[in-house]
Amino acid sequence: MTTPADRALEGPRIPEAVHRRRWAILGVLMLSLLIVVLDNSILNVAIKTISTPAPTGLGATQSELEWAINAYTLVFAGLLFSAGLLGDRLGRKRVLLGGLAVFGIGSALAAFSGSPGELIAFRAVMGLGAAFVMPATLAVLMNVFEREEQPKAIGIWAGGVGLAIAIGPITGGVLLDHFWWGSVFLINVPIVLLALALMLWLVPDSRDPNPGRIDPIGVVLSVVGLILLVYGIIRGGELADFTDPTVLGTIAAGLVVLVAFVVFEKRSTHPSIDVTYFKNKVFSAAIAAIALVFFALMGVTFFSVFYTQSVRGYSPLETGLLMLPLAAAQMVFAPRARLIVDRFGYKATTTAGMVVIAAMLAAFATLEADTPIWLLEVIFFLLGTGMAHIMTPVSVVIMQALPREKAGSASALSNTFRQVGGALGIAVLGSVLSTAYRGGIEDKLGPLPAGLRHTAGESIEATLGVAAKLGPEGNALVGPAHDAFLHAMHVTALWGAGVAVLGAIVVALYLPGKVATPQRAEEEEELVAAE
Repeated sequence: MTTPADRALEGPRIPEAVHRRRWAILGVLMLSLLIVVLDNSILNVAIKTISTPAPTGLGATQSELEWAINAYTLVFAGLLFSAGLLGDRLGRKRVLLGGLAVFGIGSALAAFSGSPGELIAFRAVMGLGAAFVMPATLAVLMNVFEREEQPKAIGIWAGGVGLAIAIGPITGGVLLDHFWWGSVFLINVPIVLLALALMLWLVPDSRDPNPGRIDPIGVVLSVVGLILLVYGIIRGGELADFTDPTVLGTIAAGLVVLVAFVVFEKRSTHPSIDVTYFKNKVFSAAIAAIALVFFALMGVTFFSVFYTQSVRGYSPLETGLLMLPLAAAQMVFAPRARLIVDRFGYKATTTAGMVVIAAMLAAFATLEADTPIWLLEVIFFLLGTGMAHIMTPVSVVIMQALPREKAGSASALSNTFRQVGGALGIAVLGSVLSTAYRGGIEDKLGPLPAGLRHTAGESIEATLGVAAKLGPEGNALVGPAHDAFLHAMHVTALWGAGVAVLGAIVVALYLPGKVATPQRAEEEEELVAAE
């Protein structure tokens, strides 16, 4: 039997040439990650502009905005695992290069969309490319760093998400102040070209010696099921009626297809998602934590932009600057979260992070039209702090739960549930927002014609757009629109807080505490022997 000391004497498994440039490789991987995350954070600032009628925007409705976001996330989530398997089979570097190229082409097409429908379609193309980028970045990371350096590298990688969140809204604000709305997508193209050049130069290729087979039936079932489910939820919010037969039928069909997907995967000899992974309660809890935190966070981010721009009157650039504390907290704390885990354990760290997120989401329910803006800054900073102390620890748990050769699969699982959680968060909380808003504004729309009344009741931007067309007579709608939105935001924030509390319960029950696991003890022995 080989002892830890023997393994230390055998030397690292990573080739020396790769080991020497591992930090430069991490930088390239973070640049690739930055492009994918940057796109969503830029879009968050631009959604109000895109909802403005032409020529300023596309005149997108709230449901079309939700689809512009979810077309990306659903394709992303539905293909992530197959993309991870293709990376394991064909080589992670090749898959990264191909994914970046597709993402760049989709970005260029989205920039020149002529209608909300075209934007939704090209966002789906971007999601296709991003699906091949995200899992490959973590898989390459796991294959260029030795195990003892992986938590630190993952922490820096997670901090890159905070950097993208910081750069995205500010970049989007600057672009929208000087150029048309499509510039927020066109900016991706030069970044993609730079990332492709650096990747060809620096990043080594790696693959799984025993890759899994592609599962086309599983991919189709998962994508169809998620689209039906999300469409039903968004449609219910649009109609403000979840008892409508088409809404209930679509949601039920989506759930049936997803159940069929799980049954098929369980029986398949080459499943997209190996359900045996979820027998490990720690692994399952970590995956659930990621899904729940993004469910709550994506939904809240969606409405916070309308609060700052539509209610408070800030410009896109000012909105981007207001989000800086959220990003700064992630950049500061994500790379250091492992130190807190070392001292207090996974359970205490992640539970505290979830409780902080729940409290800050609940704090949104206290915001009014004249609340001092520094309170929003404090909320954003603490949200970022809580998120940093969840994402880094659970990413380490997930990535180290499977062998190094299955890094693509582990990364794909993590990102699949993150994207599905985010998509459902936007759909569910967006529908809660839409339903609550319509309920609050409907009584004020009585004088309008029936068709215009339905359109004006869909969102605050729709109401303000109708008010602007009516001229001085429309001014009477502005105050009620703000009041109705604030009420809807408070209701939605409390729903998000409830989801975060559920996440806190999950990690408190199932993630390990401070007591070292046998695997962790063995790693510590190896480190001591190596030193």
